[in-house]
Formats: sequence, structure tokens, C-alpha cells
Amino acid sequence: MKGRNRLRGLGKSPLQYGTGAAVLLCAMMCAPGAAHAQWGEQSHPTASRLGDLQLGGGLVLGSSTYNSQSTNLTGVSFYTTFDARWHWGGEANFKQNKSSLDSTVYERTYEFGPRVYVTRGRLKPYAKLLYGRGVYNFPSSIANIAYNMYTYGGGADFQLLRSMNVRGDYEYQNWMGFPLANLHPSVVTIGVAYHFHE
Repeated sequence: MKGRNRLRGLGKSPLQYGTGAAVLLCAMMCAPGAAHAQWGEQSHPTASRLGDLQLGGGLVLGSSTYNSQSTNLTGVSFYTTFDARWHWGGEANFKQNKSSLDSTVYERTYEFGPRVYVTRGRLKPYAKLLYGRGVYNFPSSIANIAYNMYTYGGGADFQLLRSMNVRGDYEYQNWMGFPLANLHPSVVTIGVAYHFHE
């Protein structure tokens, strides 16, 4: 494809939020005092159910680099998590992000994979490793191509109400096989989820 062959000079997107997110996640997981606190019903899975399920959505903000140009991303995310046992679970999510430089450029992702978490009272910090597909719509829609991708990420879910969790989430995505260089978007999600309970 001629349009694709003209793509050049892709560089890696810097980890603008990575260091701060890692420090915040570490601090939350090591926070003293609240480790054994309880609030309302126990948030751990019980013998009477298979696990904890939540469904949510949120606002996505991030950055990416295409053709040596850094661009901001804005979009939406939908996610679900299921924690089948203490400290282990899974996540699936969908994201649709548009570039601030060109309204014809977007990044769409479909991801799933395991996550590990701890419970600190109402707070549930987690880390995750996801795999999936990313669809990139190139400038002026000259091409729309899907790539395999994997993601490192983490964040925390906070039980605001009995049936409502709020989330802060960070992902560093790795799009494999992208022309001339892999694509590495960094994205942050602020979300709200319905938490199913007995």
C-alpha cells in the first residue's frame, strides 16, 4: 500500500505518566493501617458466589507518537473485571481514542488478560498485563489496519458506594508490527463502575 509505505520516522512515545503511576501504585499497596479494615459487606469473594464482578466506563486521556509527532489522545473506555479468588482476577476493556492533531486519526483497542490486586479497606490497587488488538486509522483515512498489542498497567478501584466503584487506571501500550517502529501510547482512564453484590 503506497500510503503505508510513505509512513516514516515513528518514534517511541515517552512514559509521561509511568513513573508517577508506579510510585502511586506502590504507595497505595504498601499503605499501613487500613490493610484489615472492613466497610459494609466484605469485598472479597465469598463461598456463596463465584467472585466479584464490575462493569464500567470512563474518560480516557493520553499521549501517542505518530510519524515523529507527539499527539494528545481523548476518548472513552468500557471495561469489566472479574476477581475469581483473593488477589487474582481478570480484565477486559475497549478504548476509542482520537488524536488532537488530526480528527481522522484514531486508535481503537480490544484487550483482555489477568490482573493481581490487594484490598486496603475500600481501596483495591491492582496491576495487570493485557493482550489484544489495536486498530489504527491513518491520516485522511488512507488506511485502517489492525495490529497485535500487549499492555502493562495498573491503578486502583475505590468503593464509593455499595454498588459503585470509581477507578484511576494507567496503561502503557505496545503495538507490534507498526510501520518502521512499534507504537507506544500512554493512556489514563478515570472511570465509574457498577459493582455486583449479593
